[in-house]
Amino acid sequence: MSTADIERDVMEYDVLVVGAGPAGLACAIRLKQLQPELSVCVLEKAAAIGSHTLSGAVIEPGPLDALLPQWRDNPPATCVPVTRDELRLLTRKGQWSLPVPPQQNNHGNLIVSLGLLMPQLAAAAEALGVDVIAGFAGARVLFNDDDSVAGVCIGDMGLQHDGTPGPDFTPGPEIRARTTVLAEGCRGSLSKTLIAHYDLDRDCSPQTYALGMKELWQLPPGRAQPGLVQHSLGWPLDSATYGGSFIYHLDQDRVYIGFVAGLDYQDPRFSPFEALQQFKHHPSVKALLEGGQLLGAGARTIAAGGWQSMPKLDMPGALLAGDAGGTLNFPKIKGVHQALRSGMLAAEHLIEHGSSAGFDARWRASPGGRELHQVRNIKPGFKGGLWAGLANAAFETLVSGRSPWTLRNSSNTALGKLDEFSSPDRGWVERDLAPRDRTASVFFASTQHDERQPAHLKVADTHICATRCATEYGNPCTRFCPAGVYEMIDDGSGGKRLQINAANCVHCKACDIKDPYAQITWITPEGGSGPNYAGL
Repeated sequence: MSTADIERDVMEYDVLVVGAGPAGLACAIRLKQLQPELSVCVLEKAAAIGSHTLSGAVIEPGPLDALLPQWRDNPPATCVPVTRDELRLLTRKGQWSLPVPPQQNNHGNLIVSLGLLMPQLAAAAEALGVDVIAGFAGARVLFNDDDSVAGVCIGDMGLQHDGTPGPDFTPGPEIRARTTVLAEGCRGSLSKTLIAHYDLDRDCSPQTYALGMKELWQLPPGRAQPGLVQHSLGWPLDSATYGGSFIYHLDQDRVYIGFVAGLDYQDPRFSPFEALQQFKHHPSVKALLEGGQLLGAGARTIAAGGWQSMPKLDMPGALLAGDAGGTLNFPKIKGVHQALRSGMLAAEHLIEHGSSAGFDARWRASPGGRELHQVRNIKPGFKGGLWAGLANAAFETLVSGRSPWTLRNSSNTALGKLDEFSSPDRGWVERDLAPRDRTASVFFASTQHDERQPAHLKVADTHICATRCATEYGNPCTRFCPAGVYEMIDDGSGGKRLQINAANCVHCKACDIKDPYAQITWITPEGGSGPNYAGL
């Protein structure tokens, strides 16, 4: 018996929102504020709202104030006003202070935990009559006879590794809707399917991504400076590799430590996870962390391409909102306010027009779209290296983005081959701060997957891994994955084979992006599986 032969329950709504992040919940709330009689469902793959939500996150509160003015009466447990910004250029043992660019001026902004804020937004949505369903993953898109989107099918539970129903098989229902809003975040699996199906990125520059890694630390008493926001460039990266770090000081002597590495890097030997750990051992950072305790860790990819890499955001029966559509302002290092704006505007558009048609043009003409257009040339300017990028960023800031050109973004799969690329000496040092390795870091993400469920990471041809990829690139999946999911082990015959430790996966999606052969596909695991980013 195949899963196609199974009779499924069907649930029907006016609007289905896939993803209970800022964009999805903002859309649902705004829909019910404007038209209370609408039936709205929000579907979330995490076991609890907020447990898969990860961001820096310093937020501009304006859009949230507009959506829910009362939210400040009961803010999340982590909500610290920014008091001061710093920008530093790091060398191996020293640092230089740099002027803070206007895009990164955080006056009036707040350091929050999205994992703690999202449950509050979900509660507000439910109070308005939204059905918020956590622990169920949208596994595939449903289409009407006219090829418009009809909704999604929930993932089946209890499938065996060959995809056939097992003894505990439970078929997932179909959720159908007049309009489906894809708010899955960066590199959502359903969004990826629909972008390809409707060729929505036909006229775009390639989307470019970054991998963001974040840790929460408890420091010794008196060491944190609540409200201080610190960003840095330079070491441990060479000037040709795009990236940077952040330290956000919270109350109660806690800090968020993070590192963002552009996934358009070319060094096949580079490991973003190791870059974060090296950053923590810079003299200025180690002095902050030493004697402290690591409380939590996580990783997530970021859609960094901006204006020119946004796919068309509307299609028949559906639209893309928030990071699913690439609305993040990467030069500003902020996406939450953009996701909220996008979700609210999507709701207003659906109420006013009754369909998704025209949403793309409306977003691009909105304040959120204009914000992206103004900074469109800053990220691609770093293709020429750190110094060229900084010079271009200064020029674009000076002219407020009114330059008469739009630069293209580079491909994320660009990776040098081992015998053609000379990796730089990064001056990396011995390290002793937690975590010891990537497997230990997974522990701090509290990730859980049922070992019996089919692997949600599909590799088209594992023979390539043991042959061409090993020879040409040295199996970069064993380095770009921050969770140790991919491992080359002895095959018992004197060679190597790929082992996929799917239970380690923190759902960052880096493998779906950076694999040089594009043969790794990330699909949704059984609902409720994955990390639990408590307090991150």
